Amino acid sequence: MVGVLALQGDVREHARALEAVGARAVPVRRPSELRAVDALVLPGGESTTIDKLARRFELHDLLRERIAAGMPAYGSCAGLIMLADRLVDGIEGQQTFGGLDVLVRRNAFGRQVESFEEDLDVTGVEGGPVRAAFIRAPWVEQVGPGVEVLARTRTAGTGDRVVAVRSGRLLATSFHPEITGDHRVHALFVRMVQEAARQ
Repeated sequence: MVGVLALQGDVREHARALEAVGARAVPVRRPSELRAVDALVLPGGESTTIDKLARRFELHDLLRERIAAGMPAYGSCAGLIMLADRLVDGIEGQQTFGGLDVLVRRNAFGRQVESFEEDLDVTGVEGGPVRAAFIRAPWVEQVGPGVEVLARTRTAGTGDRVVAVRSGRLLATSFHPEITGDHRVHALFVRMVQEAARQ
């Protein structure tokens, strides 16, 4: 059973993608719901708002604990920010759940009007390039020694930027696979959850 953090963002879209690849998806808004799931998806949205709401709903500390204890988690866009150990351009007092040994820059690709799509080769995803939608997206500026880079973007004007990473049971992307109809990134995450369950 995979939870989708239902504080903000593309909750329904992530749930549909997870169901399409064979997982049971449930919304998570309360500590009891978080304790009941085997894994968690952190959707896009506004990372500062997710941080504030997670604290208000008494989820923040429990999320940090479960991620640190090995719960599989996948973060897209703002979810990547929330899984990062370190931020560039975070607002004063902003906290993340942590777990990924990366440095992430918020809103790195620009404003909403500068959103774009690109076909990316993603390590671990077979069947050709993944159509990736970037909406006020972050990028990864530094990765720690235990973090595998899965994809880079080469869109004009941005250079060679890291936009998908994996570290153990944690997966994160700068882009939104849940809105393009391509469920292969979610399938990769579900395989990670199944592997974790067998260990």
